[in-house]
Amino acid sequence: MKPSRLLLIWLAILLAVGTLLGTVQALDIPTPASLSAINWGLLLALLVLALLDAVRLRRMPSPRVQRQIPGSLALGRWSEVRLQVSHDFSEPVTLEMFDHVPPGLSFENLPLSVALPPGQFSEVGYRLRPLQRGHFTFRHCEIQLPSPLGLWSGKRLLDVPGDIRVYPDFARLYGGQLLAVDNWLSQLGVRQRQRRGQGLEFHQLREFREGDSLRQIDWKATARQRTPIAREYEDERDQQIIFMLDCGRQMRSQDGELSHFDHALNACLLLSYVALRQGDAVGLSTFAGDQPRYLDPVKGSGQLNVLLNGVYDLDSTQRSADYQTAIQQILNRQKRRALVVLITNIREEDDELVAAVKRLSIQHLVMIASLREGLLAHLRQAPVQTLDEALDYCTTVAYENAQADVHDRLRAHGISVINAGTEQLGVELVTRYLKMKEAGVF
Repeated sequence: MKPSRLLLIWLAILLAVGTLLGTVQALDIPTPASLSAINWGLLLALLVLALLDAVRLRRMPSPRVQRQIPGSLALGRWSEVRLQVSHDFSEPVTLEMFDHVPPGLSFENLPLSVALPPGQFSEVGYRLRPLQRGHFTFRHCEIQLPSPLGLWSGKRLLDVPGDIRVYPDFARLYGGQLLAVDNWLSQLGVRQRQRRGQGLEFHQLREFREGDSLRQIDWKATARQRTPIAREYEDERDQQIIFMLDCGRQMRSQDGELSHFDHALNACLLLSYVALRQGDAVGLSTFAGDQPRYLDPVKGSGQLNVLLNGVYDLDSTQRSADYQTAIQQILNRQKRRALVVLITNIREEDDELVAAVKRLSIQHLVMIASLREGLLAHLRQAPVQTLDEALDYCTTVAYENAQADVHDRLRAHGISVINAGTEQLGVELVTRYLKMKEAGVF
């Protein structure tokens, strides 16, 4: 409980008047004696009223607060939280509210001022923006309740529990469900090459079109219809994709608001969405994290929710990536040939990676996606005018050359390697996946 501004103003006025009267009396300036008595009487009355008002405030019941919040939020996106307040007071009340937002969530428009009419409830809101993924718990909502005479303000800490999950920013993909997959991919900038006829499943017969190859002509159907009829193929389905997601310290680099790990997670989910729509099964394996996780490859749109719930609270750690152990676990668990997509940040010292991936490629088709750090491009393109800038430039070039050497050695073993920036990683993964499907190698 703390004094209100009204009480402080009255106290200041009465104390100032008392000080002035005391000063006047000390200077032997004649003043009515009743003025001092009146001033002290008003001060005493104010103190009595303040005491009674404080007692009444303590006896006042707390308002009831309900928080309306979505069960899940997307990382980095603003959402609205609604607070519904009701009370049993016979007089209108205006109070201040502050919702205790868990760390990791930013907010706007707090604290709130709420006017409560008698016999009715009021609803106010504020904006919330997650800065981290994971599970967050709301516990308390704080209110400043004014006393009946407005001389005090009492702090009440109300228990308003609530839970929320913050997922990777996947909202733009849900919007794509309303469109055909090919059209939606073209909007993302993904370009598809014309299909080739080997290693693909028969779909239907249709009239021969310009651009079709002679191998597609069905001669029996052409003879019956007396017009050229072509076979139409679709990408092979029922394939399996296993994501190997590096949760180690190499993924802790930051580009913009998101870490490399968050960008890698978004790219995994993007490719998962496309692959599931294509009829393939998708699974996930993490390594170098506090709690390594494994999800078996499963087909169907429901697998996307399984993946989201399985990775939404993952985070990178300070551990080094142990590629040998991670790949051995994949070999032990995944017996059927699959496309293994390893998402990491290849450094110049990753010689162990080459040997481990070479073992994996004997049984599975392997694609490696390496995140390119935006800082390197900035250092390479910055003007060189001082010795320190020259050293930064040379170090950057040497680092990138060592990285390129690792990439070349991987490609020499038949490994598909993607080296992309954080913003392009998802589109590059989808493009490479579709090329593999069209070429019949997967």
